[in-house]
Amino acid sequence: MSARLINKIAMLILWLTGFFIIALLCVFLGYILYKGVPVLSVHFIFGKSSDISAGGGVGAQLFNSFYMLFLSLLISVPVALGAGIYLAEYARNNVVTKIIRLSTESLATVPSIVLGLFGMIVFVNMAGLGFSILSGTFTLVLLNLPLLVRVTEESIKLVPQAYREASLAIGATKWQTIYKVVLPSALAGIITGIILTAGRALGETAILIFTAGTTVSRYMFDTDVMAAGETLAVHLWYLMSVGLVPDRGLIADGIGALLIIMILLFNLVLTIPLRIIQKRMGIIK
Repeated sequence: MSARLINKIAMLILWLTGFFIIALLCVFLGYILYKGVPVLSVHFIFGKSSDISAGGGVGAQLFNSFYMLFLSLLISVPVALGAGIYLAEYARNNVVTKIIRLSTESLATVPSIVLGLFGMIVFVNMAGLGFSILSGTFTLVLLNLPLLVRVTEESIKLVPQAYREASLAIGATKWQTIYKVVLPSALAGIITGIILTAGRALGETAILIFTAGTTVSRYMFDTDVMAAGETLAVHLWYLMSVGLVPDRGLIADGIGALLIIMILLFNLVLTIPLRIIQKRMGIIK
């Protein structure tokens, strides 16, 4: 068998694999949206949680999902950026650096339910925060940090060394090089990491069941961080496991579709401005 034939067969297998993954994703998303979109309505999305027995009212859960996501990213993104910059640009290849990387990778492999138990012991009980949005936020930070740190470090390392050398050659300091050259070039990878982290956090249940609780305020836009913070994913789990609502199947379908739509919109909100910024900076054409 010739090398050219082997290459064509390998390319065919790779293309078929890619199409299979795309088809599987389309079937998965299509089925969820087909079942859930007819349930969606203004009342369902923005209604009060007290109306849930009438077939709607996930407004407070929707707000809590994004409120806790925003608070957790507000804490974890700056910390992850600092850690990633340090590991990629400043840290020497010694024992301390290896321990930091090993700790980050080990934390990323910890099951979410274990993080939830840790959050319940430390934040809910020892810190006295109770089942609250704040407890859920702090525990989500522990979930977000490992992935964000690794993605930030790897994105910065992928920036060509010639960029740094050119910047330093014209008199820029190391920090100016990082801030004005390296970070803008690594921005696409960092944003991708934030999107992946956000999607994982929006769908998280085990952590929030043990820390934010399974109850919710009666209205949207309750910004009290000490209030209980049931999210859409937790509400979906609760309905299908212990819920006694007669139309819980329809509500679960609606929540599933709403989660998919919200994650897609969140991706667009971050991706489109990123592309515009990169075009203006000349990073992409």
